[in-house]
Amino acid sequence: MAGRGIVSEADKQAIAGVFAFSKEKTWIPAIDPIHFDRPDRTGVGLGRSFAATLIEMKVASNIGLIPAAFGGSALHEWVPGSAHYINAVERVKAALAQSGPNARLRGILWHQGEADANDEERAITYRIRFAKMIAALRKDLGAETAPVVVGQLGEFVLEKDYSQLRRVNAQLATIPLHVPLSTFASSRGLKDKGDSLHFDSPGLKEFGRRYALAWLSF
Repeated sequence: MAGRGIVSEADKQAIAGVFAFSKEKTWIPAIDPIHFDRPDRTGVGLGRSFAATLIEMKVASNIGLIPAAFGGSALHEWVPGSAHYINAVERVKAALAQSGPNARLRGILWHQGEADANDEERAITYRIRFAKMIAALRKDLGAETAPVVVGQLGEFVLEKDYSQLRRVNAQLATIPLHVPLSTFASSRGLKDKGDSLHFDSPGLKEFGRRYALAWLSF
């Protein structure tokens, strides 16, 4: 979710109405990389194109992105009480506290699963574990009706390295059947950056557009 796409000069240009909540917990113009989980690896993600698509479609005049992902983490590292979970909750609450009176959490974007795709037990229980986590997260954020968009893992990921990839993708695809107000964004046809693991920059920008269209289904 953090994104590892190569950053171009265009990616460093602000988009009118699109903001990001910084590491220092202040609102700034959203320029890539908006994540800061691993400074030596961060790059283009799908957040900016997600927001830009909604701005272009006049869904909103201002959109704030609250980055909280941590690359390479597994789902069990996001259970309530874990460091990543606590950080995400704290960042959302801080972001809303610094926003206007009409601001509210309008959605949760989730893209994760490679770290669970090399263990059969974690793969076949992914959907159940995700449902419990996201229910707790919505409750802790006071946003039980906030839509959730989950995305398909890259089809280019090698199964020799991630033997349970298809199972995790199947779990992700059926989350909307089990988690209220959730939807799925396909990554079909998107390319990797040459490492058979991370999406390239054009793919991430298209993926962000697909996330936006999925979110609009609500």
